Amino acid sequence: MHRITRALPQPLFDIAATRRMELAAAVGLPPHTLMQRAGLAVARLALALAPHARTFWVACGPGNNGGDGMEAAMHLKRWGRHPVVTWLGEEARTPADARASLARARDAGVSFADTPPAGLGPDDLCIDALLGIGATRAPEGRMAEWITALNTGAAPILAVDVPSGLNADSGEAVARPEGNGLQQVEGTRPVQAHHTLTLLGCKPGLFTAHGRDAAGAVWLDDLGITGSLEAPCARLNPSPTPTHRAHATHKGSYGDVAVIGGEGLAGRGMGMTGAAVLAASAALHGGAGRVLISLLDDGAMTLDPGQPELMFRTMTALNLSALTVVCGCGGGDAVRQVLPQVLAQSPRLVLDADALNAIATDSALKTLLQQRAARRYATVLTPHPLEAARLLGGSTATVQADRLAAAGHLATDLRCVVVLKGSGTVIAAPETIPVINQTGNARLATAGTGDVLAGLVGAGLAEGLDAFTAACTAVYRHGAAADSWPAGGTLTASALARRLSP
Repeated sequence: MHRITRALPQPLFDIAATRRMELAAAVGLPPHTLMQRAGLAVARLALALAPHARTFWVACGPGNNGGDGMEAAMHLKRWGRHPVVTWLGEEARTPADARASLARARDAGVSFADTPPAGLGPDDLCIDALLGIGATRAPEGRMAEWITALNTGAAPILAVDVPSGLNADSGEAVARPEGNGLQQVEGTRPVQAHHTLTLLGCKPGLFTAHGRDAAGAVWLDDLGITGSLEAPCARLNPSPTPTHRAHATHKGSYGDVAVIGGEGLAGRGMGMTGAAVLAASAALHGGAGRVLISLLDDGAMTLDPGQPELMFRTMTALNLSALTVVCGCGGGDAVRQVLPQVLAQSPRLVLDADALNAIATDSALKTLLQQRAARRYATVLTPHPLEAARLLGGSTATVQADRLAAAGHLATDLRCVVVLKGSGTVIAAPETIPVINQTGNARLATAGTGDVLAGLVGAGLAEGLDAFTAACTAVYRHGAAADSWPAGGTLTASALARRLSP
């Protein structure tokens, strides 16, 4: 058993693959072996997390996740602890393995109750063994009541495999059938665990969308099953390998970045030059040798006194074929006019914000974007969920319901690297296992941080990284900077850009 950290590219397995791993492992083992191992792992971690607990509330569902919980309760009882099991199952309909663990718990003298124990405090522990990956519809009735009790109680929560009510694939709350589709139930949310012990393999939903909030600290126990033949559906974004810059280098060694964007007030009365300046600042502090800004504001700004290193240029003065370009930050409607030239000429390109919105509504621009791959041009898109929805012709809810799939569809259709921003940012590329990023926090939920990310990706491309590596590295560094932000300090996009380093 070990805690999942950012250090390694941990493989992630979806529900279908996990089921196949479980079946394959069970073939070569005596009956009930996997559940016994799972229950023992849960009990060990529970005792390590709450060594002074007076009571362990083990909330058990009707399936095998509940069996894991009862197996854990049996061990806790044998170790002299006081577990109380609440169980939603019916013995006649209980799966064989769970029924065996039920009998073992009863034989050990575990206390069973119809309602959650009262008076649980912060030194006690709740074990959520209600659903795991077996959830197919939103919790209702007593199960929903118990989830509310778990979430509103004073005791910390350890979830078994997956927090109940969370979709293990998507990280969204499990929905209920509604007509021909699925609809989220008003007011329901998954268990908000402090720790999750996931079994056999890590699940992608623990690390993206609402999964990071619901899962807390994630631990993995492979139950002694190694060497699975299953291919992962994704991997966690590992910490980038530190690099050393040789003394015998110069600004030309690290490339030129041109930021094109920043619509001025004259167009629609909505000045957005700051977005372009933020992207340029991030590229500069992120390691680019030289950074140029071409604002779409009729030359109203020609110098940033706080950052005189940034060089302002008109579009006609840019040699796009020799530059890494970051286009779209604050571009407004004005960016549409320059996009055909940028798409056709820039060999290394980051597209953000209004550039993406323009492509979403213009088939000619979309075709130019798709043609870049055949010319071996590097392209990275950095949409947030709404921009991704526009590019896909769908809704934000659909994107968030399966972030891995949405990013993958965009990458395949547009033939480029896609960075789908949000909690658990997804980085996808054609014919490549996607990556989910673990760094970052809610401090990034402020205007301009997306522009900073675009500029940082541009710095990586300019330095010579391939598009996928540049995107993965920038997303990790961007989030890590937020994670290391001084306690009590306000994170602003301009301060974030200045905090970056090559």
